[in-house]
Amino acid sequence: MLLTAAAFVRLDTPAGMVHGQWSGARLAEFLTQFALGGWYLIPSALLLVAANLIDWRSLSRRRLMLAYNWTCLAFLVLSSVGLSGLLVNVLKYAIGRARPLYFQDFGVLALHPFAFDARFAGFPSGHATTMGAVFGVLLLLFPRRWYIALVITACLASTRVFVGAHYPSDTVAGFGLGCAFALACGLVFARLGFIFRSTPSGLPVRKASFRLIAPER
Repeated sequence: MLLTAAAFVRLDTPAGMVHGQWSGARLAEFLTQFALGGWYLIPSALLLVAANLIDWRSLSRRRLMLAYNWTCLAFLVLSSVGLSGLLVNVLKYAIGRARPLYFQDFGVLALHPFAFDARFAGFPSGHATTMGAVFGVLLLLFPRRWYIALVITACLASTRVFVGAHYPSDTVAGFGLGCAFALACGLVFARLGFIFRSTPSGLPVRKASFRLIAPER
């Protein structure tokens, strides 16, 4: 919340004023496509379909654990990215904030709740929410490499500003929402014993048995 407020106060108005004047906008247009939820939801859904087609009884113990881990990962991504995506779409139309494209007409804080118009669907950013959820999943699975995941996902989320689709505060809020949703899913998974285990502090920690590549014999 504090980061969102800071971005709103410090960055949103300047971003609205220079809308359409960013250098490197074409690169941002290309990179922003990788923040679409489909890149993460479709492979996960296909993995779950494949899991239902597998004869689990015919698998060796090693392959069974591998299939189980991939299935759990697919379910985690679907839960984190899919459910946060549904929530952010409800929020953005309920709030109805105008996008930077209409800064000159409506200003930096024009709200049209439940207008159900794409012009007023700026806050929070859906693409940034997807990136926040992906970061949350990577943070849970590979906590020692969190900084790499943060740099990549934050850069992809920021492209929404450079293409003029969102204000900085839209992307910060969306990123935080997606990350929080992924961490909440991790907590639920830990309680259920999927992928993670709960620590005494209640935080989810990846199980030692979670591997996505079969270990060498």
